Amino acid sequence: MFIVLLKISGSKERAAEYMARHKAWLQQGFDEGVFLASGNLMGQPGGGIVVHGLSDAEVQQRVSQDPFVIHGIVTVQVIGITPSKVDPRLAFLLESAA
Repeated sequence: MFIVLLKISGSKERAAEYMARHKAWLQQGFDEGVFLASGNLMGQPGGGIVVHGLSDAEVQQRVSQDPFVIHGIVTVQVIGITPSKVDPRLAFLLESAA
């Protein structure tokens, strides 16, 4: 499982130009079942994505295809997490971490 942080690194106004394409990129990740959640960062410009079912290399490849990344709108931080305890509703995360 990974947390991907996309922090606005340039002009926030430039993000509007690529927002529709960024949202389509996000939707593709949800449609393919690898994005579990996404949303805005609290208290700073940017967003975060919870990614499941991909290797580190696959996450890096997918993130490199985000229009915000391609056009230098955001800087990216990918944080890998190996869950050892989860709420029962998220038990599937433990199965894939084994």
